[in-house]
Amino acid sequence: MVKLNLSEKELLEAAKKAAENSYSPYSHYKVGCAVKTKDGHIFTGCNVENASYSLTICAERNAIFKAISEGHRTFSEMAVYVDSEESFPPCGACRQVIYEFAPEIEIIYANRKAIHKAFITELFPSAFTLKKD
Repeated sequence: MVKLNLSEKELLEAAKKAAENSYSPYSHYKVGCAVKTKDGHIFTGCNVENASYSLTICAERNAIFKAISEGHRTFSEMAVYVDSEESFPPCGACRQVIYEFAPEIEIIYANRKAIHKAFITELFPSAFTLKKD
């Protein structure tokens, strides 16, 4: 069993609460995410599905984009909760977005039965990066 510190527990609880707002009539997977900025702000997001599947937004990107829209660009912690018996780490699109803004972040991802932790570099070892001149 993965041990979480107090900050991680609070973040996971925020992710669980965010999952309650999920709009998921197609997949039936309620997903919530909470991301903490390096200056301590917490932003949450949930998955929002659409009949045109490509227009769906995942909880992770929803949370990150909310933070970015409020002027935050650096993140220290992330927790993702799926209200399911199955465990799902972030999808490939989310992994790329997470890496863009937090290439060293450790992600907590949990479901009803288990809690996992992995660094984004373990989940996504060959991410695209911003080329700097």
